[in-house]
Amino acid sequence: MRNLIIASTSTLHQGDYLDYLLPELKNHFASTETIVFIPYARPGGISHDAYTEKARQAFNTIGKKIIGLHEFTNPIEGIQKAEGIFTGGGNTFLLVSELYRTKVIDALEEKLKTGTPYLGTSAGSNICGLTMGTTNDMPIVYPPSFRTLGMVPFNINPHYLDPDTNSTHMGETRETRINEFHQFNPQPVIGLREGSWLNVKGDKIILKGNLKARWFTTNRPAIEVDPETEINTLLT
Repeated sequence: MRNLIIASTSTLHQGDYLDYLLPELKNHFASTETIVFIPYARPGGISHDAYTEKARQAFNTIGKKIIGLHEFTNPIEGIQKAEGIFTGGGNTFLLVSELYRTKVIDALEEKLKTGTPYLGTSAGSNICGLTMGTTNDMPIVYPPSFRTLGMVPFNINPHYLDPDTNSTHMGETRETRINEFHQFNPQPVIGLREGSWLNVKGDKIILKGNLKARWFTTNRPAIEVDPETEINTLLT
């Protein structure tokens, strides 16, 4: 029984941290009092303490307490006893490297299979896929494996960007890079635009938010996916 919100981003343009998701999060974490925050991705090199405080301030507005996973003497035990879990964005290579270094990754996977409510944003969403191979981040460290949690049977590309028709930039588009991924990897990829998220309840995966997502499979043209689509129907 999975119970996850997998969001493209934590912060929309001109918005505050998590504010666009807070009504959803209030329901999602309704049965929890304390949420364990995984700060390992450290956006911009922010410290674990500072990042945890940022999450704490946001969740205070919906009456939830936050404790950083780095505050536990035994992080595996911290995951095993968690009422709810939130993994923030930042650098996916660093996040995955730390999950392996602390030996937390397997405990986190098993915990989420029990239905513990989970929120992932950006890098914290990327790790919900089969691998981290569709991250947008620079490889600032090298994790022992690209395998991630496999909470959904495809890969995720957060912050998906469409080509800018007014730009003179001649580099690869996001779609080009995902097509390159598919030269070596068989699993589908969903490109989540800013403000979109996946709501995962058990075996049902539904696209939420006001924007369409982009769905990529090997040897087929990419398609646009409407909000409220059950993603499971695309896997057949």
